[in-house]
Amino acid sequence: MPFTRITLLRGKSPGYLKALSDNFHRALVEAFEVPPTDRFQAIHQLEPHELVFDRTYFASTPRSDDYVFFDVTTGKPRSTEVKKAFYRRVAELLGDAPGVRPEDIMITITTATREDWSFADGRAQMIEQA
Repeated sequence: MPFTRITLLRGKSPGYLKALSDNFHRALVEAFEVPPTDRFQAIHQLEPHELVFDRTYFASTPRSDDYVFFDVTTGKPRSTEVKKAFYRRVAELLGDAPGVRPEDIMITITTATREDWSFADGRAQMIEQA
């Protein structure tokens, strides 16, 4: 049940955004134990003065204007091994399409508890079904 906020600079084509979205979700399914139909994303395109990032912090080479930030909120904790495999898979898939360099990918994962989610109808489905 992850929800992903994808943030990048404005100006990418719909095809680029689709490949970004599709391949990030593919990595979630393949390496982060997410069902294929569990897809919730918001893409935020910002002006250059609205997306501030250090181009060299923990980067092997400087980040470019193609920098993309993925903020994943999930309800099920994952092991360190699963997270590391997921980070690698994201870099592989986004390198293939839409062609994002690994240096330009930043990911954060936040784990929320089951009662922190309401999917519809003013209900807490995750704890009501338990």
